[in-house]
Amino acid sequence: MKPTIYQEKRLWKKGYELVIGIDEAGRGPLAGSVFAGAVAINLKNLKKKDKNIFVLIKKEANDSKKLSAKKREKIYEAMMKCSGILWGRGRVSEKVIDKINILEATKVAMKRAVKNLESKIEKLEKIKEYLIIDGNIFLNVPLEQKSIIKADEKVLSCSLASIIAKVSRDRMMVNYHKKYSLYGFDRHKGYPTKFHRKMIKKNGILVIHRKSFSLLGEVVK
Repeated sequence: MKPTIYQEKRLWKKGYELVIGIDEAGRGPLAGSVFAGAVAINLKNLKKKDKNIFVLIKKEANDSKKLSAKKREKIYEAMMKCSGILWGRGRVSEKVIDKINILEATKVAMKRAVKNLESKIEKLEKIKEYLIIDGNIFLNVPLEQKSIIKADEKVLSCSLASIIAKVSRDRMMVNYHKKYSLYGFDRHKGYPTKFHRKMIKKNGILVIHRKSFSLLGEVVK
């Protein structure tokens, strides 16, 4: 299955000018922030010089978990150059995750991603918006929306949002590796791999670890 713009086209025909796909990255790791991406495809704004870039993006996009790191980076960089793609990014720290839980933190990250995207649009108040959210999540915002299970595999804007979130988070964890090299964050990105658990047990919990995660407590016992 490859993501398509079927859902976006259907909503455009109903008068929604801004259809925003949303997805997250980083709900499962033991360390670091959770990220969300928001992407709106605007074919009306697609410049002639960018048509080949958009074709490439559409051809190669998929759920970020199904792509290699190299492929994700390639698509991410292409999106940054494409006039037909508007994007936003949201982030919530591990400290906030510990305070409000990972689900609520994910929702906050998604709201921030949407606001980040909207901040790039002039005369937003005149534009009719619609949100497509990957998974089974409802956002408490005054916008029409729907959740689609595995939307990152089916809906192109959600697929691209997943790539925005994943690449952004992975780059953050690679930077953490420079500070905490013993933990191997460049390898596992904070997920509870055997090596990561071993390093926590050996070297202790870091400030970037999510103290509220039960698995973290089990590791250090």
